[in-house]
Amino acid sequence: MVEMHEIIPGKRFDRYHELGQCAFGEKLGLWIVVPQQIVVEVSTCIIYMVTGGKSLKKFQDIVFPDTKPLKLTYFILIFSVFEFFLSLMPNFNSLSCVSFVAAILSMTYSIIAWSTSLKKHAIGKTVVSYGPKSDKNSDNVFMFLSALGNVAFSYAGHNVVLEIQATIPST
Repeated sequence: MVEMHEIIPGKRFDRYHELGQCAFGEKLGLWIVVPQQIVVEVSTCIIYMVTGGKSLKKFQDIVFPDTKPLKLTYFILIFSVFEFFLSLMPNFNSLSCVSFVAAILSMTYSIIAWSTSLKKHAIGKTVVSYGPKSDKNSDNVFMFLSALGNVAFSYAGHNVVLEIQATIPST
């Protein structure tokens, strides 16, 4: 569908539903594309809320180990309220500080992962096995499908492709 960005000269398709309508017809295109987009976006939001809640819980467990632990549900709720207020920002320019902090944290996570693996495996001479983790075929199949799910989740922002293409000059 990405190659159909400007299949009709002079008409640009900057949204997936427009591409679907061109490919499958006015009504069928919407019925094919929109449910898939909704599933992807809702699933991504749910996963972000659960991951954010787990991160907050882990932060509390590490920083305040003596406090009474809260349920994970409360942390997910706290993160989703924070996410809700971020969504009320009038434009993306007001989120530039959040993006900057996210970039710094991503770099920090990468440095931590790289340095700990370097310490454990390169300096510590620990032997690493890249073979299957289980002897059962069913476990290996589920781990493979889980890995495919991780790859699909990491590309959940695929709508960016059309936004980038919208900036390309028309032919």
